[in-house]
Amino acid sequence: MVCVAQVYYVFSPATNSCLKALALCDWSDLQKTRRSIARTYCSPRFTSLQYDIVANVGTDEISAFLQEVEKLPVNAPVDIKPLVLAACANMFTQYMCSTSFSYDDKEFQKVVRYFDEIFWEINQGYAVDFLPWLLPFYKNHMKKISHWSTEIRQFILSRIIDNHRATLDYNSPPRDFTDALLMHLEDDPNMNWQHIIFELEDFIGGHSAIGNLLMMTLVSIIQHPNVAQRIQQEVDEITGNTRAPSLLDKSMMPYTEAVIWETLRKASSPIVPHVASTDTELFGYNIPKGTMIFINNYDLNVSNDYWENPDQFLPERFLSPSGNVVKPNHFIPFSTGKRTCIGQRLVQCFTFIILATLLQKYDITAGGEIEIKPGCVAVPPDCFKVILSPRSS
Repeated sequence: MVCVAQVYYVFSPATNSCLKALALCDWSDLQKTRRSIARTYCSPRFTSLQYDIVANVGTDEISAFLQEVEKLPVNAPVDIKPLVLAACANMFTQYMCSTSFSYDDKEFQKVVRYFDEIFWEINQGYAVDFLPWLLPFYKNHMKKISHWSTEIRQFILSRIIDNHRATLDYNSPPRDFTDALLMHLEDDPNMNWQHIIFELEDFIGGHSAIGNLLMMTLVSIIQHPNVAQRIQQEVDEITGNTRAPSLLDKSMMPYTEAVIWETLRKASSPIVPHVASTDTELFGYNIPKGTMIFINNYDLNVSNDYWENPDQFLPERFLSPSGNVVKPNHFIPFSTGKRTCIGQRLVQCFTFIILATLLQKYDITAGGEIEIKPGCVAVPPDCFKVILSPRSS
């Protein structure tokens, strides 16, 4: 099922952001090139060297994350989202840029917060997103978002790109995604510095999706303690309580993965739209070239036509009788076609390792009232608190 609407872009005209952001620009040879560069790093195969690097990054950062979590009060309400987001951001910057930041770095904290603010805003479905003549009423709102984006890009340039440029060896293989982008800049006349900065902003910004998905998953396990217990049982069996879980355990922990999929299904967050590249017809309806096309993800995720008891949180629906993870063809949380989320494997990998590690170490309960917005994977930047109770050995 699809929904169609005339395409409009509501972005800062000064930066022309919609033309340079990989997720939102129209399909073109340049967009194809940029996705091609990113695919090696953002879609690592299970047996590839890149997957091993992802696993090592996850293991290293989760150790630093736990050190920060252990500083929090136990058995008392705490705001864990900033730490979750910082860990996710460091996983992305370490993997893509060979750079990580201290959890106490004020500039890093500010940028992580700005990314989260933007992620929340773009998931709200404001009227101006579809009715551009309302833009004058959103002038201050758009100015605020533009300011956040500018601050983020300045951080990326000064704290990441400049350091890479100073140490880049064009005669050696790229060290990471950032090196690959800078090397391609030298060879492709269609690429420029703004493309590099915007592409890094796009992919580093993916950490916000992971952080918010993790917070939504925590809501699910708080509301369903039996789910948390099954994850803990699974991680205990695999690790023997003698080591921390790693990404290499993911294939042996299908229930934990199923919980993540079920959280995504229940969230039913909007998907980046497609655009009709030619005039076409669908079920008797004329669709002119340039029409924005939305996948009705909500119906695909919660309709009785596709799911049994869709209102219930049942991770088991993603498990086969033999216990393997199974995803129905109609379940497309990362979209489909050329707009498929290129970083979806990173989302799955980093979400898994943080969730498994937290539940190995702690029982997690509500630290107060929990309010979440239905049909949205984003939670407010200042959201609910949780209580972390260390598990007995």
